[in-house]
Amino acid sequence: MMEQGGAGALRYGGFWRRVVASLIDAVIVNAVMAVLSFVIPVYEKVGMGDISVPESVMGIGAELEYNSLGAVILFLGSWLYAALMESGPKQATLGKMALSLQVIDLDGDRVSFAQASGRFFAKILSFGLFLIGFLMVAFTPRKQGLHDMLAKTLVIRRSRG
Repeated sequence: MMEQGGAGALRYGGFWRRVVASLIDAVIVNAVMAVLSFVIPVYEKVGMGDISVPESVMGIGAELEYNSLGAVILFLGSWLYAALMESGPKQATLGKMALSLQVIDLDGDRVSFAQASGRFFAKILSFGLFLIGFLMVAFTPRKQGLHDMLAKTLVIRRSRG
């Protein structure tokens, strides 16, 4: 466990800073997915290559499949973005980088891909508990949300230098 006192004291990433970082990341992920929806044929209306086919002809089953496929692609993209970036050399997503935040384990080391993945999937629980898991960041001593506690991670402010 890292020391909390002295010159090398950790500065934890606060609630609002983390909210803004998350909003930046959401914009980035959704923008990339929007571009992909025009580029990748599989993301089109379930292989209905002829765009002139009316929605009523496609049927509700195809529309549901299209929406489900889009949701799966968005979910997988969000997971890989977060896990790869947080376990990478910068230890942060682009949103976190913009606000000088990084994710570390409880010993102050870089998190593994598995640990970053666990943190991402634990956010589902934080969200499912009426956002209480996220709100915990504002009230815990080390500014940890439920997902941080479960994944044994901290979000800190990166030192300038």
